Amino acid sequence: MAERVIVVTGGAQGIGRAIAAGLAADGAAVVIADLAGAEAAAAELGADHLGVAVDVSSPEGCAQMAAAALERYGRIDGLVNNAGVFSSLVPTPMEEIDIDEWRRVMDVNVLGLHLATRAVVPALRAAGGGRIVNIASGTPFKGVPFLLHYVASKGAVVAMTKALAKELGGDGILVNCVAPGFTLSDGVNANPAQIEKLQEVSVAARVIRRDQFPEDVVGAVVFFCSEGSSFITGQSLVVDGGAYFN
Repeated sequence: MAERVIVVTGGAQGIGRAIAAGLAADGAAVVIADLAGAEAAAAELGADHLGVAVDVSSPEGCAQMAAAALERYGRIDGLVNNAGVFSSLVPTPMEEIDIDEWRRVMDVNVLGLHLATRAVVPALRAAGGGRIVNIASGTPFKGVPFLLHYVASKGAVVAMTKALAKELGGDGILVNCVAPGFTLSDGVNANPAQIEKLQEVSVAARVIRRDQFPEDVVGAVVFFCSEGSSFITGQSLVVDGGAYFN
């Protein structure tokens, strides 16, 4: 990963922060892009890393994110589309889901992935190729109830991964997806409704009977950003302790 520049959206906290730290430990220069806390998170990784405030649902914000990375490093070699709305959600019957909340989930989890990808693809092409890793979820594979908008958004991420792999493969840009199970990030731990309804049932469904933590996702993402995955694209890897076999 030495000399590679990787942008991680939603990288200031939770799974994104663990991913950013893992990439940095492997030698990459990491651009942490997040609504808040990006500069502080990047500073914790060291002087070689950059923090950028961005709302991924904004086309202008994503364009500025890419421009800031290019101004600092002169290149972009990879993108981890991790920014998403989940930890604030309360499991709710489908007919009771607030329409504004539905739209926000789609704006960030689906449109945000598109906008961030669109912003960095020219730089990846200029570099002769690169890596895009989309963070989905195990929920669309298993059909988890009471989070229909979230499940739909992450199902879209899986589908977009396949379509982007086809569209960008000729440019040497490999696109893969990592789908975590229910993960005890700081945001999730602060949401009693999710802990009550999802923690025990998630652990009980796993072959590896323990809670999942952000660090459990890091290895898969680093692999997809590395040379070890140079002949893999369009794939979705479920990282959930064996609750789902893909």
